Amino acid sequence: MNQDQFLLDSGFWGWLYKLLYPVEWLMTQIMAGFHRFMVMLGMNEIGFSWVMSIVFLVIVVQACVFPLFYKSMKGMRKMQAQMAVLQPKMQRIQNKYKGKNDPASKEALQREMMKLYQDNDANPMSGCTSMLPMFVQGPVFMCMFYTLSAIPYIARGKFRNGSGLGAFDIATAKQFTSTNVFGVNVAENFTTADIHGKIIIGIFVALMCFCLWLMQYNSMKRNMAQSAANKQTEMMQKMMLWMFPIMYIFSGVAMPFAVLVYWLTNNICNLLRSVWQIHVFPTPGSPAAEAKEKRDHAHENARRAKAGLPSLEEEELQKAKKAAEAKEKNGFQRQQPSRKKKKKK
Repeated sequence: MNQDQFLLDSGFWGWLYKLLYPVEWLMTQIMAGFHRFMVMLGMNEIGFSWVMSIVFLVIVVQACVFPLFYKSMKGMRKMQAQMAVLQPKMQRIQNKYKGKNDPASKEALQREMMKLYQDNDANPMSGCTSMLPMFVQGPVFMCMFYTLSAIPYIARGKFRNGSGLGAFDIATAKQFTSTNVFGVNVAENFTTADIHGKIIIGIFVALMCFCLWLMQYNSMKRNMAQSAANKQTEMMQKMMLWMFPIMYIFSGVAMPFAVLVYWLTNNICNLLRSVWQIHVFPTPGSPAAEAKEKRDHAHENARRAKAGLPSLEEEELQKAKKAAEAKEKNGFQRQQPSRKKKKKK
């Protein structure tokens, strides 16, 4: 890498990162503010306090994204439940216009489908909101990569004619670039580090890959609906399971160690969030959904037992008994008029 020219400030990427400057500025303020807080608590100005500021930044980003993620998951699961109910009606409408390719039939099909959605308060596009957290985190990661990559240039006075970036002036940047963690400087990458540094960076990259692999594997095994399982889907899932971790290896070795700290922390948070999502909002028809139904059933029985109420099984037996008695009673009442008629004769 050219030590005097910051390449991310040139060409298309330079134009894009200038548009993202407000996010970059906010990131530097969060990191510097938390660093000052850690120093106030007694930590050294140069060292682990800067690494903790990176970890804190990840937590702040995850906390900001989580409400959007929670809302999108609720919306997607609600949409999936509605689609499961509407599927037979949609099938009947489609069969009604099957083989009819004239404009009037196509328009009538769309009109009836839209009316079905409106009558049932369903929005087929609501599932797209599940992608919003990823669209938010993408630019955030780009800004983090840009900011942490720019700091060594700021420290040498080679960034934008000697200017700084947000809370990072030359003095603050020199403090940051003097930080060593596990014997690795935060500004080094795999190609510039010594043997010890290469080992540590390799471990971080391996942990990043493992977190992503485990997240994909857990989702594939526990959160995939049985009805959606086919050879094509299974092949795609396996490609994602191995392809993305392998891509991490090639991209991770080029990243400064500070970016790897951010990336690993972010992957750990994403893994924990994925485990929580599969536990709370499983895909309908998946093994995780079946496990959730059993848990909910057990929790409801425990609540009823605590309140002195009959269990769900007992309630079902009582309902079945009442239905049988009502059926028997209705059958007896229907037989009475025929007996009276026979007596009159």
